[in-house]
Amino acid sequence: MQIDLRKPELVMKLDRLGSFHQSKLSFLRSFIREFKNWEFTTEKFALDKQGFGHIVYVVNNGQKQYSLICFSNHIEDSERSDRVIATKWDASFVLFDGVPTEEDIERLNDNVPLQEQGRVSEKELCLSRANKSVRVFEHVVDKLSKGEQPNTKLLYDVGYLYRTTAVYGSGKFGLADRIKIQNREELKGPFRLEMMLVYLARQFTFDVVNHVAYSRSPNKAVKLKEDIARNLGIGNSTGLGMAPFIVNHPALLNQWIIAKEKALKAIRSISSVSQKDKNIFQSYLSIIRENIKFWKTESDFQKKKNKQLLKDLSIFQKFYSTFPLNKFFWNSIYEWTEANTQSECCEFIISLMMEVYPDIVEPLSFEMSINEDEYFDIDTSRTIKEVCELIEDQYTWLLDINFDDKENILNFWYYSKNKQEPRMSDRFTEEGSDLELPLAIARDVSALYDDLKSCNLEKDLGYYLLKNQEYRHILRRVLICEKLPYSEIQDNTISKTLIPVDMLRLKLSFFGATRFDPRSDRWVRITMYQGAPLMREISKSDDTWSYKKIA
Repeated sequence: MQIDLRKPELVMKLDRLGSFHQSKLSFLRSFIREFKNWEFTTEKFALDKQGFGHIVYVVNNGQKQYSLICFSNHIEDSERSDRVIATKWDASFVLFDGVPTEEDIERLNDNVPLQEQGRVSEKELCLSRANKSVRVFEHVVDKLSKGEQPNTKLLYDVGYLYRTTAVYGSGKFGLADRIKIQNREELKGPFRLEMMLVYLARQFTFDVVNHVAYSRSPNKAVKLKEDIARNLGIGNSTGLGMAPFIVNHPALLNQWIIAKEKALKAIRSISSVSQKDKNIFQSYLSIIRENIKFWKTESDFQKKKNKQLLKDLSIFQKFYSTFPLNKFFWNSIYEWTEANTQSECCEFIISLMMEVYPDIVEPLSFEMSINEDEYFDIDTSRTIKEVCELIEDQYTWLLDINFDDKENILNFWYYSKNKQEPRMSDRFTEEGSDLELPLAIARDVSALYDDLKSCNLEKDLGYYLLKNQEYRHILRRVLICEKLPYSEIQDNTISKTLIPVDMLRLKLSFFGATRFDPRSDRWVRITMYQGAPLMREISKSDDTWSYKKIA
């Protein structure tokens, strides 16, 4: 039987992309697999009795070292905010290239807590900040100081002690440009340094509560049990700043998507499946159906999705329990799921299927980076007619959209003046559309197509570009999409019906996020590394931690 990759017109719709879940390909999981044989140690612990000061963690393989410097700061409750416009945070983090000296720590202590207002150097690779979940933090410290363990229901309902609000890299605030580290063998996978920062920041959250509890009551205090700590991740609040990345990096997006599609195709192509493999899948399915009960959200949008997912999983379970092993078993499972459940469930089942076959899936994580410069040049020898045909073939989905209709061009993307962060506004009621970012791909491809059709179709692109530079960026995308079919989101990113959180969900699923909790259609809280091995036990990780039962 010939199993093909799923078609881009199915996969690349935003309602589908916004239903993706973490998997073996997610970056935080591949980070642990790739770095688990490195040594993780606490280099310096300098917190006062209230838990303020700094901690330094070091990751070392004998030849190369990276350090996370964590600054714990006192702020008033009124100063605590998850918004990017905040100026103070409970904690701030910087990933250092090597091991910092005392002079480095002093310099960074003067700058890192200031974030946007401070400046760092090319010795520093990533920057982040975080706030406490105050209610949970105080509950845990109070219980531990009395010699008791905290209420796990409260803890697991939230899922973390601190949540980050941004992780910056690639030259921001003076950080090292990516070109400095892009050829390091250990960093070939996407976002390895960012995943390292978040993983070590999670350890910081445990060390702080244990230290503060002990300082309050040295004779009675106990440490947070490791089984409880393991079931806590680190939270994250993410807004529209993340969304443009997947539009601005079409070649990279293709690599992420096609890795997943290759894994699915390979699994569906297995002709003979063992009872053992079927049972492994069932064990993961049973655990995750219980864990979903800890996915708390105030969002009606997400409540509806979660409710539908549980309903579909219940239907799926009945089918799976009675469906016998047959030839191309997983293909049958996939096709039934696609036909009988919503995309949220279908993508969930795909992630579970990938858990059963690490030998198939894990090598694909090394294919998820790409040299985008190789796709930057425009072949000006191509004829205008050829490009029109490419648009007709690859962008069929947008050719019938009427971009004179206000609802189809309602929104525009721009950078905020104060924070230089991407934002989205109503074109017809708010100012600033003259500063619109080039993120309206559907509209611009349509405009390019109309413009090309008015030209001499036999002329080449060199002739066209001599007369018109306005659509150069879109021409490049059309030619990239010809080579990389999963590079383009097949939806209108400025329409009235756009749900921006779907764009966030897509990217966060590849990061490895869980427990999506949208606070609006434009920002979301998630949890990372929940269930992951603790720092001292990372070397024992077998990459099954994502599907351990939360008790």
